[in-house]
Amino acid sequence: MQHQVSSFLRPLSSDSSNTIASLCSKRNFREAFNRFGLNIFSNTSLFTPFIKSLQSLPSTKQLHCLLVVSGFSSDKFICNHLMTLYSKLGAFPSAVALYDRMNKKHYMSSNIIINGYVRDGDLVNARKVFDEMSERKVTTWNAMIAGLIQYECNEEGLRLFREMHELGFSPDEYTLGSVFSGCAGLRSVFIGQQAHGYMVKYGLELDSVVSSSLAHMYMRNGKLRDGQSVIRSMPVRTLVAWNTLLSGYAQEGCPETVLCEYKKMKISGYRPDQITFVTVLSSCSDLAIRGQGQQVHAEAVKIGASSVVAVVSSLISMYSKCGCLEDAAKAFSERGDEDEVMWSSMISAYGFHGRGEEAIKLFNTMVEETEMEINEVTFLNLLYACSHSGLRDKGLELFDTMVEKYGFKPSLRHYTCVVDLLGRAGDLDQAEAKIRSMPMKPDAVIWKTLLSACSVHKNAETAQRAFEEILKIDPNDSSCYVLLANVHASAKRWRDVSEVRKSMRDKDVKKEPGVSWFEHKGEVYRFKMGDRSQSQSKEIYSYLKELTLEMKVKGYKPDTASVLHDMDDEEKESDLVQHSEKLAVAYALMVLPEGVPIRIIKNLRVCGDCHVAFKYISVIKNREITLRDGSRFHHFVNGKCSCGDYW
Repeated sequence: MQHQVSSFLRPLSSDSSNTIASLCSKRNFREAFNRFGLNIFSNTSLFTPFIKSLQSLPSTKQLHCLLVVSGFSSDKFICNHLMTLYSKLGAFPSAVALYDRMNKKHYMSSNIIINGYVRDGDLVNARKVFDEMSERKVTTWNAMIAGLIQYECNEEGLRLFREMHELGFSPDEYTLGSVFSGCAGLRSVFIGQQAHGYMVKYGLELDSVVSSSLAHMYMRNGKLRDGQSVIRSMPVRTLVAWNTLLSGYAQEGCPETVLCEYKKMKISGYRPDQITFVTVLSSCSDLAIRGQGQQVHAEAVKIGASSVVAVVSSLISMYSKCGCLEDAAKAFSERGDEDEVMWSSMISAYGFHGRGEEAIKLFNTMVEETEMEINEVTFLNLLYACSHSGLRDKGLELFDTMVEKYGFKPSLRHYTCVVDLLGRAGDLDQAEAKIRSMPMKPDAVIWKTLLSACSVHKNAETAQRAFEEILKIDPNDSSCYVLLANVHASAKRWRDVSEVRKSMRDKDVKKEPGVSWFEHKGEVYRFKMGDRSQSQSKEIYSYLKELTLEMKVKGYKPDTASVLHDMDDEEKESDLVQHSEKLAVAYALMVLPEGVPIRIIKNLRVCGDCHVAFKYISVIKNREITLRDGSRFHHFVNGKCSCGDYW
């Protein structure tokens, strides 16, 4: 058949080739066929414009039928084009059927099918095709290695890379890019360093894509300096490299450096993308600097990235952690696509601000009015919201719903929320029983959650048991010593407090210092307990002294029980005045105009005395004060806190 058809074919001139390409680009396929007929198939370069221009499955099937009738369907070049087209248009089974009918399978044909299976997540069939191939090229190995690593089969992907190298194939930039990603996923810096050697050996150290992957690998393994060194050595720093650098700093807990490097990136003329915005907004969240976050939000709007799911979720988190729940809700309401991550982020924001009822209401709306899948993270955020809002019974009900209705297996984090829920409600025995009956081994966090509840409810016996369990897991955790000392101090058991403090000294366990800060006119002002390093320290302490007297007139009584030293009441009061959050709020009152809300951030949990003091200050100064501590948000208005004294 093909021989009979070919006898009617005649070679076409270059002008004819240009005409065919022009007609196809305008989607005038019928005119092209009418003018040139089957001569189009006389040369694969003439056929290519048709393949590149087709954008629908029906048109592709029509062309396929024409090729079968004309006798060209067995041409390997044409088959490869058709398989690629079927795969691109979402009809991959048709591509597989065409591949299966091929008598002799070219390696390019197999590559197309492997890539198609990988795109569908079918690694079993991808590997089957790979194993059956009689001839492989580097591109074949790349497709299979990339597929395995893409779906986090990192060990198998790296094993295949070793096999490839042992068989004499030289890796290229695509191979090494995948290998570095696999090493990052496995947190295997040793294998990554070996691959780095291959990179140098094959002269690929100047390739920007490979260098960015290498830097990411080092940073993911905690080798921040090595990653920086790789990026600095790049002849041209790409946006991918900048994003890798920013992500590395964020991962290492250096949010201030992220913002500094972000400024350098913009000065260098690079335009941020959605990956950049997610990293930078997360750093603004960590520092709780609303002003910088708003600027980044404006930049995201300017380039059209503010409706991207990941960016919206980051905006919700940023505004929430900066104490601006209304702005977080606004970002959520202006979302584009529906996505469970955004909904979970908003539920989490409500929970962080102690608005458990709103979190549950939003969850009910998500279930009743959308078709999104509910996942374990959604329930984790709900349980957190309930525990920080005093919704004990509702939280336990949701935990049962998660297990019985949705069939999710609770993780350690879910159990930690339940223990927190019970502990905050004072059900310490039930909370301890829940830990000891869990199907998995408890970690230090869940025991510390119980210990924290014991500190609130002044239960020394349960606190001691929780403390001993924490020591078995992490004997250098300073916070557990402080919590136990708080329990003893509240009962005025000063000998026990001294023993705890002596144990800390003997084991060289250092207490994490309390730090509070707030943002004003683009600057961040930090305060530590007893801090006198500020240029206006004398004025701050004088202001605090006057403020304390005003508070006492209104009925404030310093909570000296929270002082971990056996001293007279006057000394204890002096100690309480020096707490970092009090210094921060005093300075904020001094520099901010009247009526402007105050937003303070503290790295540790606010003490009981400061919590009471902030209530009085909100009344005396007629000021709204928002305090974000290490546990949650507190909004003080007219002498009341949003937490309802439940924190």
